[in-house]
Amino acid sequence: MAAAARSGVEVVVGSNRKLALDALSGGATLAVDLRDTDRGVTRILAYAKRRPLSAIVGVDDETTLLAARAAEALDLPHNDPGAVAASADKFAMRTRLAAAGLPGPPFRRLSPDDDPAAAARAAPYPCVLKPVALAASRGVIRADDADAFVAAFRRIAAILDAADVTPLGAAARHILVEGYIPGREVALEGLLMGGALEVLALFDKPDPLEGPFFEETIYVTPSRLASPVRARVAEATARAVAALGLREGPVHAELRVNGDDVRVIEVAARSIGGLCSRVLEFGAGSGLEDVILRHALRRNDLVTERAGAPAGVMMIPIPAAGVLRGVEGLAAARAVPGIDDVRITIAKGQEVVPLPEGNRYLGFLFARGASPAAVEATLRAAHARLRFSIEPGDEPKDEPGGDTDEGA
Repeated sequence: MAAAARSGVEVVVGSNRKLALDALSGGATLAVDLRDTDRGVTRILAYAKRRPLSAIVGVDDETTLLAARAAEALDLPHNDPGAVAASADKFAMRTRLAAAGLPGPPFRRLSPDDDPAAAARAAPYPCVLKPVALAASRGVIRADDADAFVAAFRRIAAILDAADVTPLGAAARHILVEGYIPGREVALEGLLMGGALEVLALFDKPDPLEGPFFEETIYVTPSRLASPVRARVAEATARAVAALGLREGPVHAELRVNGDDVRVIEVAARSIGGLCSRVLEFGAGSGLEDVILRHALRRNDLVTERAGAPAGVMMIPIPAAGVLRGVEGLAAARAVPGIDDVRITIAKGQEVVPLPEGNRYLGFLFARGASPAAVEATLRAAHARLRFSIEPGDEPKDEPGGDTDEGA
């Protein structure tokens, strides 16, 4: 919304969340069914008859398919809905990448009704089990042997029973098993323009992501990878988006780098989640959202070269399950040289759930520095000053106070 205001763009926000619509009541809003894409598209088309739209932008996994379908119906710039659906389905994505000849692990899709013991006997080890449709590393578990496989399978099945995966249909209630891919993990933020990939930023993830769970914490850009390796990362991402059929708008890719070997983990037809985009600048006063909006509207003032000093973000992990009762050390964390901001995004009194069942973070730390290494050190120093009081409890109650700034 801030990016739209900077560009003088009128925006109507569509959501099925009353709190989101109430918070934006000063602007135009539209109640849209995000769980039923047919109904959602019908609602958007009816609105567009009264108030023509110039672009439709999905901002997260829940909205990208609906945005693509509605934009297609209105003949606006869009990705093919089939390509968007494939990017949101990890099994469909793996299938398309393999068909295009991209190197990848052995993989297999299982139903929660399958016999996990039989599946465990056929699995490659080590392997990773994951829901085909959930994001933010939710339900992603490494298994090194048959016993760990069965335990992971049953845990993911329970997560799927509790999760809302309605927009993707019955296929989303499956589990993907794939061989474990070793190496350092990086994240690429890109923009597709007519099928051509423009790399906006490449993030290092300095914490090892080896399992049993895969909780992302620190992102730092620019990457410290050597230039030839960065080029291979960009090339692998470009081949992956082409294999999926994506052609327009933001993409967020996760890859593993092991020496000269670069392998795609996932590609999403959206920008980076949460508040992480706040570390990216593109020209004076412009952020990632400015880039996305200007591209969607075919503006001629599009700037895609990242500006500013090395920067990074830490997604503050949840150390234990329970109810958040308080946060100490905020002032000390903000006082660490190089820290731009500290945002706690879960209010006191709310339930907190760690991975693999959870899908949120306690908040975000933002930093800038003279080098990527300095940024990483700053984030770790600030995080060390924070203390979270979490009490076990089944009946969380909201308490006054707390920063409730939510990410997308």
